Amino acid sequence: MAAVAAVAAENLPPRQPVLADLLTDSKPCGAGEPRTYVSGAPVLSAVLYDPVEDDRPAEGNRVKGQFEVWWQGADGAEQRLTYVSNARSSGDVTRWQLPSDIPADTVVSWRVRADDGTAVSPWSSDAGGSVCEFVRDAVSPQRPVVRSDEYPDDDTWSDGVGNYGTFTVDSPSDDVVEYRYNFTGGPLRTAKAETMGGPAAIRFLPPSEGVYVLEVSAIDRSGRNGPPANYVFRVGDGRIPVARWKLADAVGSGTAVAETGPAAPAGAGVTFGEAAPDGTALTSTARLDGTGDGFLTPGTPVVDTTKTFAVGGWVRPERLDGDMTVVSQDAGTAPGFTLGARTEDGSSEDGPSDDGESAWSFAYGGARVSGGTPQAGEWAYVLGQYDAETGMTRLYVNGQEVGEQQRATAVESAGDLQIGRARGAAGYGDRWQGEIGDIRAYDRVVVPEEVARLAHRTPRLRGHWSLESAQDGASPELYGGAPLKLGAGATIHRGPDGSCLPELDPDCPAVEYALVGDGHLVLDGDTGFAATDAPVVDTDDSFTIGVVLKLADSEPERPMTVLSQGGANGDAFKVRYVPSTYTWELVMSHADEHGSAETVVGQQAGWPDDTVRLAVVHDNATDQIRLYVNGSVNADATATFRHPWKSTGGLQVGRAHTADGWGEYLRGAVDEVHAFSGVLSGTELNQLGFGGEPCLC
Repeated sequence: MAAVAAVAAENLPPRQPVLADLLTDSKPCGAGEPRTYVSGAPVLSAVLYDPVEDDRPAEGNRVKGQFEVWWQGADGAEQRLTYVSNARSSGDVTRWQLPSDIPADTVVSWRVRADDGTAVSPWSSDAGGSVCEFVRDAVSPQRPVVRSDEYPDDDTWSDGVGNYGTFTVDSPSDDVVEYRYNFTGGPLRTAKAETMGGPAAIRFLPPSEGVYVLEVSAIDRSGRNGPPANYVFRVGDGRIPVARWKLADAVGSGTAVAETGPAAPAGAGVTFGEAAPDGTALTSTARLDGTGDGFLTPGTPVVDTTKTFAVGGWVRPERLDGDMTVVSQDAGTAPGFTLGARTEDGSSEDGPSDDGESAWSFAYGGARVSGGTPQAGEWAYVLGQYDAETGMTRLYVNGQEVGEQQRATAVESAGDLQIGRARGAAGYGDRWQGEIGDIRAYDRVVVPEEVARLAHRTPRLRGHWSLESAQDGASPELYGGAPLKLGAGATIHRGPDGSCLPELDPDCPAVEYALVGDGHLVLDGDTGFAATDAPVVDTDDSFTIGVVLKLADSEPERPMTVLSQGGANGDAFKVRYVPSTYTWELVMSHADEHGSAETVVGQQAGWPDDTVRLAVVHDNATDQIRLYVNGSVNADATATFRHPWKSTGGLQVGRAHTADGWGEYLRGAVDEVHAFSGVLSGTELNQLGFGGEPCLC
């Protein structure tokens, strides 16, 4: 038998550590001018490798790190420390925490090599490498000084919301590299110093009126954070529009009077004294007929489009079969910008189609932002904006930003501002047909909070039924409006009157307390209901309805409707309880037809026979429906809804349309029915159901 000799593989020495694998704390290895500065005794770390025969790293190989640190002491003598780490797998990080007495303001050098127990690698500072250097900084930077020309810290109220300001911060320390800051209510941010030890300029756009504090501290190259400076400044309301036309002039007027800026003569196709959006301060608007005479113009430019500007107003289009302009400004034979409704042609790979959709649009500087869905005969507040600071264009519809911001190239448009038309190569076109009101032009940013206020429509109370009494078969509306007429099986229950209380006198008969106040409506679940003769809310516009109720049974056997309002064949909306899913539902039908498509939202909450407060919100401006249960709403109780229709029937309490006529009769108690045109906020909704009226702002 031939003898087989076992030859041991030759051990390969560990690799020389490379600078890219060395860190002082979390900072890269540096020497000379790019040396590292640290705020305390650092952790030195290195990734060490021990290769196998084919020179590839082997995770199973074990390797130690041999560290050396040295510096020149105060007496000129070299000081040196060494450290050998525990063995770790090849490719792992090896660390050494230096002692806390490492001297400050002294250049400290270090190097490392790998030891696999048989051989050692070259030092990281040997040929092809370099030592690493650091300096421990024991002194924090000084408090910075802040100044601002736009917003001085002198107790004066400065102009203002929507106006950018520059805050220059500068620390006396010569090693500051950045500043960490935040404004009142804002996130913590960082601004780089212009040069080491130099100042930094911070730009800020105040989002609202009020007193602000800029808190800022300096950070030096070692990472030390100095004491903060607190700079207090006061921001006043934003500058008024450079031009504003309410367009609420008297019938027969030939010129729109300006609140600010120049008056705007009107063409013969403009009629003043038209309807205004409900819930606003406007008393009337102007109608433009869509012809060549349907326009207004001050005959001069109003905004400098090379700088920040914004334009907006209330509009109600009569048609949506083509592009229509609300406001523009001439730039030669083209518009410098346009704000209006734009109809896409519906083109696709298969060619053009006839089902193009309209969207609100703001175009400027080669950018176009589109979003929101115009609807003929419905009011909307639209505002387009260019922010020269960021270079971005934005579009707001009914107080909400829509579409995606687009970057624009600033362009000059030194021609006349136009209301209701836009300039083109062949003359003016894209003429507006419908109402326009309260056109405003700004030379600043209009912040989101302001846009929301401009677009706000204050809800109007349409009815409040406390259901505490009935006379001649009807429960009155508190302010003399239409009563709720009681059907068979509906009665008003009165709670104890206070003259005899069972909890105090055992001889008193037990009387159930009312849900709210002194009484509530009781429905028997068979034929009981209450209803008005005519619609209470306009269901094809925004509305809010609230109610308090308590089901009679803890486990109802069938769905039961609390509120509904509809037409001849179906309900525009209904609110009901579905026992099979333990869910309160809001059902919005798409048409007054049997079997119409429906949009349904809902949420579960508590036991069925608990007292519950429900609120229905239809926000037609944003195409949203929401169902609130005890003041709360979630994603399942919110949906997009674009198919409202105008109901002709009265408000129903306790029943809904079914295939056989009326059904889904409610068995339980109902109280505090509120109805509003418009959208109540969450704060306002939480005031419903307690016997009073919400504060509508």
